Amino acid sequence: MMTYRGGRVDWVDYAKALGIILVVYGHVARGLKNAGFNFPINIFTLADSIVYSFHMPLFFFLSGLFFCRSLSNRGARGLLLDKVDTIFYPYLLWSFLQGAVEVSLSNYTNGNISFGEVLHFWSPRAQFWFLYALFLVFTVATAIYCVISERLTMAIFILVSLLYVISSEFPNLGALGLVCQNLVFFIFGVAFKKYNLSDRFSSSSSLFMVAIAFIVGQYIFHGYLAKVYTDKGFESLFLACISIILVVSVSVAMSKKPNRFIAFIGASSMAIYVMHILAGSGARIFLSKILSVDSLSIHLVVGCFAGVLLPLLALKIISAAKIPYVFSAPVSKWIEVLYGKILRTTNR
Repeated sequence: MMTYRGGRVDWVDYAKALGIILVVYGHVARGLKNAGFNFPINIFTLADSIVYSFHMPLFFFLSGLFFCRSLSNRGARGLLLDKVDTIFYPYLLWSFLQGAVEVSLSNYTNGNISFGEVLHFWSPRAQFWFLYALFLVFTVATAIYCVISERLTMAIFILVSLLYVISSEFPNLGALGLVCQNLVFFIFGVAFKKYNLSDRFSSSSSLFMVAIAFIVGQYIFHGYLAKVYTDKGFESLFLACISIILVVSVSVAMSKKPNRFIAFIGASSMAIYVMHILAGSGARIFLSKILSVDSLSIHLVVGCFAGVLLPLLALKIISAAKIPYVFSAPVSKWIEVLYGKILRTTNR
């Protein structure tokens, strides 16, 4: 059974921790490759494709777990306003902050962007595409469940799975493509919670079976079929779902022997997500430019640790200093107040 700690589900925090560590690794490894480090291409390509085949679908899945409960408690309007405060606001804020730093340090980093590109919020860049897409997915899912009963979740999952497969034939769909390629994992999370499937993956035998399915699935996809994560279709959907179930099984097993630090990493995944690029890139610049270190293994290890630990340190400092509006803000209330003032002014 799922255990609750302070209103949170234990295994979900462990799943978030595993997911965010993979996110950090993926971006650190790509940053090193783009910076010209001698990363063995076969190893890099395989590891990169395995990680990217499921680590972001995992976060859409986790976001869908408690969607129906939130929709029931808050209502459609309340839920979407909450996501403006907790998803869309940090998307705008951190897209600007990271972009401003990248522009300022463009002589030392892999990127070469202008402030004009930073301000193109309708065209998400870097890791912030996820927050942009997640807000869109929440909006679409809310619209769906306002019309269709939760009891039809399995039918919805089948339909969005078909949409995922069909949309893979049209790669340049912009925002619509982001919804089509990620809504299926969100609804997978909704279904997973509705049918309490986590209880079915809580035993050692189920973990072993899922691990075997993961290994076989990854081998068939990357080896026998010679595909990579960008090859979207039924195979990539199946592989992502199997991989997500493995993370759930591992996370349920980990929750039986609680580790407060790992759980803290998971609970702090938003802070790590928005700051890890700056932390990892900063570590690479420091090692290369200041210490003249050119070892790939040292850069990879230090970059991953920095990408996780430095945001946690920043989070602790921000919390201790009680700095407001860093990761969320009552934007919806500000809009309501402003709207009320405009109405009162026009009615005079």
